[in-house]
Amino acid sequence: MQVSAIIITKNAGTMIRRCLESVAWADETIVVDSGSTDDTAEICRALGVKLVVTDDWPGFGAQKNRALDAATGDWVFSIDADEWVTPELRDEMRAVIADPAAAQAYAMPRRSSFCGREMKHSGWWPDYVVRLFRRGAARFSEDLAHERLVVTGTTLKLKQPLMHEAISTMEQMLGKMNLYSSASARMLHARGRQASIGTAVLHGCWAFFRTYVLRRGFLDGREGFILAVANAEGSYYRYIKLLLENGKRR
Repeated sequence: MQVSAIIITKNAGTMIRRCLESVAWADETIVVDSGSTDDTAEICRALGVKLVVTDDWPGFGAQKNRALDAATGDWVFSIDADEWVTPELRDEMRAVIADPAAAQAYAMPRRSSFCGREMKHSGWWPDYVVRLFRRGAARFSEDLAHERLVVTGTTLKLKQPLMHEAISTMEQMLGKMNLYSSASARMLHARGRQASIGTAVLHGCWAFFRTYVLRRGFLDGREGFILAVANAEGSYYRYIKLLLENGKRR
């Protein structure tokens, strides 16, 4: 059974080599890059992967489907540029792929770090993500952000974690917050959702409470508090941007 690893990137030069080297066991690796201005493309070419460069950005879901459409393997493994595979996870994936009774897709726990700290609470662990699937059995939703893999058939869980350096600096956190809140606001607007100052504040407060209290973010130390505040800000800005976007259409 052949395996295709697929990745979407933009300006991932500081992390893409670690990711690509961790999936070197795959039969093919496909990178779809949306116009990086750093050395991402050069690193990909040097490592001999199949590089596809696009001049537009249709959103996370559509871009991942572009990578999926370029895959030729019997199985597809989707991985982000800030993630990497351990030898233990590699061996577990190889084992299930070789099993004639394998499921259509597999979810794996993701072990994430935030500003240098491994997050064991805050809703970040075990954070199962579906990443390994039979080609033809799944496609990504067309969402601009927070896309999901829609699987036809059975999905089972693996034991070994996928490693994830989610946030390494405050600048990166602020950039992601802006990107995702804008995309989420556009999706909500397209669905006809409404917002007000009050709903923005309430959503922000709820995001903090859910992360820090319900998901025990306080056990993740200062990073848990910083993450809870960041989640609150991201939720608040999502609805403020929706409010302003709705106002443009009046």
